[in-house]
Formats: sequence, structure tokens, C-alpha cells
Amino acid sequence: MAFALANAASAQFKLPELPYATNALEVAIDKQTMEIHHGKHHAGYVNNLNAAIKGTDAEKLTLADILASVSKYSPAVRNNAGGHYNHSFFWQIMAPKAPAPSAAFTKVIEENFGSMDKFRTAFADTAAKRFGSGWAWLVVQQDGKLKITSTPNQNNPLMDIAPVKGTPVLALDVWEHAYYLRYQNKRPDYISAWWSVVNWKEVERRYTEAKK
Repeated sequence: MAFALANAASAQFKLPELPYATNALEVAIDKQTMEIHHGKHHAGYVNNLNAAIKGTDAEKLTLADILASVSKYSPAVRNNAGGHYNHSFFWQIMAPKAPAPSAAFTKVIEENFGSMDKFRTAFADTAAKRFGSGWAWLVVQQDGKLKITSTPNQNNPLMDIAPVKGTPVLALDVWEHAYYLRYQNKRPDYISAWWSVVNWKEVERRYTEAKK
């Protein structure tokens, strides 16, 4: 089921279930990495977020609200709220036997980047050149145009501190814990393999929603 940003106000944040088995993305991401990434890293962000907001006004906010005003909060809130959102998003935009982009969405990509190949090259380059830990994103900006950007650590384009803001429709985790067991220091190999599990149907759905 899709992860909803609008968690019930004042509810404790919870670790969402993966929408597929931990070995379902083996063509690109191995089972052990998925188990550790979801069950340890993501779970840790959720637990730490709940601890960081306990007794603060953020307990009554949705995750979307926290991200939108994250500059008001401690680094612990920012890092863990970002980690929770980013990973919840990441699981959803991947799928086993992932569908290819539709003709309609391919046209959107072509209108924004010239061609699908140019888009993939630009996105992969952004992900590969993200220094240290972080994320590469494809976002819909206020003018409706698509833009590739990246953020350090667990920051994301929904945060009020983001230099490039927008609604995410695609994201790639380039923290070493996302790929190191299989790819070691070969981040470009991980990026190249990851394209095979991108759930373009979900990406297009999110793009359509963002354009409304």
C-alpha cells in the first residue's frame, strides 16, 4: 500500500511494510541489503523520530508539516523525519518486474530533458556525484516543470531548508548502506542496476498528483 504523508496528527510514526518481499528486487538490490536497509536503518529513523518529537509540538504534526517547517526543529528531528519520509518514498517507487515508462510519461520526460536517455544520464550523473551520503531526486516544481536535484544526508526537497524545492516523484538513495554489500565502492554500478527496478507506473502517478 502506498505510504501516506498525512499520518494522523499526534500518532506515533510507524515503520511501513515493504510492498514486496525482501528478495523481490534481487536483479538490482540483494535480499540482505533490503533486510538491513528496511528493518534496521529505516526502523531506526522511525524510532529516533518518535523519541526526538516526544514532548514537543511536533507530536501533533503530520510528517508533511514537520518537513515543511523543519528549520524550527533540532537536527535529530530533521535527520530522522527526513530518513523516515525518504525511505518510505524509496520503497514505493521500486517494484519487481517494473513496468516501462508509458508513452505519455516518456513524452513528459522528453519535453523536460530532450530524451529519456538524456534524462537517465543526467539523473545518474547527479546521483554519482553526490558527495558523501545523500539522495538524487526528480521533482515537480511550482511551475509544473520537472527538475533533477540532490540533497545531503536525509534532507529532501519538501524541507523548508532545501535549496531546490518541489514535489518528489522519483528518488535514489546513494548512502553506502543502500548498496555496499553488493557493489562496495562502485556506486555507478548500483545506479545502473537500479533502473531495472524503477516503478514507472508509480512515478507517473505521483507526477499526475503533483500537477493537480
